[in-house]
Amino acid sequence: MFSKFTSILQHAVEALAPSLPLQEDFVYHWKAITHYYIETSDDKAPVTDTNIPSHLEQMLDILTQEERERESGETGPCMEYLLHHKILETLYTLGKADCPPGMKQQVLSFYTKLLGRIRQPLLPHINVHRPVQKLIRLCGEVLAAPTENEEIQFLCTVCAKLKQDPYLVNFFLENKTKKLEASKDGGAGLVKEDPFSPDTGQNRNQTPTSPSPVHSTLPNNDNYNLVSSLLNLTKSPDGRIVVKACEGLMLVVSLPEPAAAKCLTENTELSQLLTDRLAQFYRALPQSMDPLDIETVESVNWGLDVYNLKEDAAAFAGKRALISFLSWLDYSAAVLARAVRERFFVAVMEPQLMQTSEVGILTSTALLNRIIRQVTSEALLQETVYFLLGEETGPETLAGITQHPLRHRLIEHCDHLSDEISIMTLRLFEHLLQKPCQHILQNLVLRCLEERNYIENKQQEEREEREHMENGQPHDAVDLEEDPLFSDLSPDNRLSSPDWLSCSPPPSTEHTKPDGKTEVHKIVNSFLCLVPDEAKSSYQVEGTGYDTYLRDAHRQFRDYCGVCQRWDWRSSPKSFEKCNLDSPFFEGHFLKVLFDRMGRILDQPYDVNLQVTSVLSKLSLLPHAHLHEYLLDPYINLAPGCRSLFSVIVRVVGDLMLRTHHIPEFTPKLLLVRKRLLGLEPEGMSVDHVTLLEGVIVLEEFCKELAAIAFVKFHASVSTSPDPLATVHRKQTDE
Repeated sequence: MFSKFTSILQHAVEALAPSLPLQEDFVYHWKAITHYYIETSDDKAPVTDTNIPSHLEQMLDILTQEERERESGETGPCMEYLLHHKILETLYTLGKADCPPGMKQQVLSFYTKLLGRIRQPLLPHINVHRPVQKLIRLCGEVLAAPTENEEIQFLCTVCAKLKQDPYLVNFFLENKTKKLEASKDGGAGLVKEDPFSPDTGQNRNQTPTSPSPVHSTLPNNDNYNLVSSLLNLTKSPDGRIVVKACEGLMLVVSLPEPAAAKCLTENTELSQLLTDRLAQFYRALPQSMDPLDIETVESVNWGLDVYNLKEDAAAFAGKRALISFLSWLDYSAAVLARAVRERFFVAVMEPQLMQTSEVGILTSTALLNRIIRQVTSEALLQETVYFLLGEETGPETLAGITQHPLRHRLIEHCDHLSDEISIMTLRLFEHLLQKPCQHILQNLVLRCLEERNYIENKQQEEREEREHMENGQPHDAVDLEEDPLFSDLSPDNRLSSPDWLSCSPPPSTEHTKPDGKTEVHKIVNSFLCLVPDEAKSSYQVEGTGYDTYLRDAHRQFRDYCGVCQRWDWRSSPKSFEKCNLDSPFFEGHFLKVLFDRMGRILDQPYDVNLQVTSVLSKLSLLPHAHLHEYLLDPYINLAPGCRSLFSVIVRVVGDLMLRTHHIPEFTPKLLLVRKRLLGLEPEGMSVDHVTLLEGVIVLEEFCKELAAIAFVKFHASVSTSPDPLATVHRKQTDE
């Protein structure tokens, strides 16, 4: 009671006393605190029963006012007094002793407010960063301590200051004593305490250790106290403290100081903690989960979770564990991508992806698919891609497809006996192809097409292009027109070039232009005319026209161009003179499996066919000259033993023409199946050969899609019009 009365009386005296110069006022408040310890014998009374909190707040107000009244960057007498008299060192000692009880909270709060309110850089001062470093070591010592909130606020303030001036991180994360020899006293082997090096808690006479390599034993974390304290607080039972600690770690790890980043990632338990927790959440997932649940679970954030355990359990088993896993992955991605690859992907996920259990393969592939969809960190995306595909960029050979076992296994899973696994893995690659990572495309397809050795007699072909035309057309165009595959097609099903190329340069009578590009209307007609009339059904159903594919192709191609514009890609094919013509052509493991599946389109389930054609259309949309030539030019002369997308489809159509003659009422059945797929007809009696009929429908739609892609890409290369669809007026060619 007496102490409270004294406090009230003192405040009254201060209010009536004339205002003192700032420095005198500042010194007065500081001496009032020191006198308390000299005059008071009761050290068990809580600090809140004393005047100390009030004096500390007054000191902060004076320092803030002084800085506001002076020119920017100029240190005033009050701040000089604080630095010269090592006030922060004294406060640290009082806070460490927590005398009187609650003093540690007051000191933490004072440090936090001082660093947060004062604009001039304080941390470079030895009498600031040294006590700050010491106070950091006091944080996180005891979990669920009453000072946890003040501790995390203080640590995050330090992190924010380091974010503003990253070079300061060296005061806190590196042992600098080795740089300063005891030169003043002539000492040769001892390290003298230097006023400009941080107190790391080490014996000054010990030789400091250099950072350890990645896989060595972790050194004493006292060398890196800021990270160690934040890591301790990530184990707090208070979720808000954990989130703030993660924020602090993210700030520190993202600092652009290479040496400090190396110390953090290689010489603390940070990467171990993150990846261990990631593995812990992953192993908590059920062995079997519905891929649809994995794909559709709500988007997550690594911050505070608000959830209802009963609702989650009612939704599906493992929902809470899945959200926790994805949340932690999202956080880890931004912090330590390399560690996630080595200690989680390789150590935990790879065995799951390489297993033989179909249930396990399906679940792990679905989880991997979700991870790829969620990854936005460029660093983690690169590490994920290297984990899945390897780092190879040189030409692929048939003998070398097993060089990277996981890549080989995943591509083989695209043609798995289980349709579910095939679809999920194809979807995985489709998502990969849409990621902004050039290595994905280089590794999967482009490295196999670099030499253009899928084309036969390259020099001879160039000479033939310069020869006189036969009846106004090149010889191969004539051969195509005379091919029995096209001879029965109605002329009404072909696009006239003026309608088709209304925005393009006037069509020439040649099959190829001088630059070697096949006229787009011939390419479009080639794809549209592949499926014979008796196997077409879209013209009999409203809303299945060609325009939809044009609009979709235009939008998707524009998106792909936005992703690829910063890549060093070929806009025109590599000249034959620069190609290695003697190297054998191998289409690559990925295209091989896709072409194999495309060749079986008449005998595969509808959903598998949709996914195969979806992946191939994504590849066809890519703005790369060789990929465009290989997938979308029907008129290239293939080398012996080589195949292209067009040649694969031609073989499928040839097989189709033979098989349709053995199916009674083929056309009515085909139309019925199409209407059922569109929901225009109810499911009734089963239809014979339904798999083949569904395959024919997918084939027709895929050919229309490829034709649309070919036109949109051609138009983009010759026209400056922002929207080719706005100026294309044409008839429905399939009506």
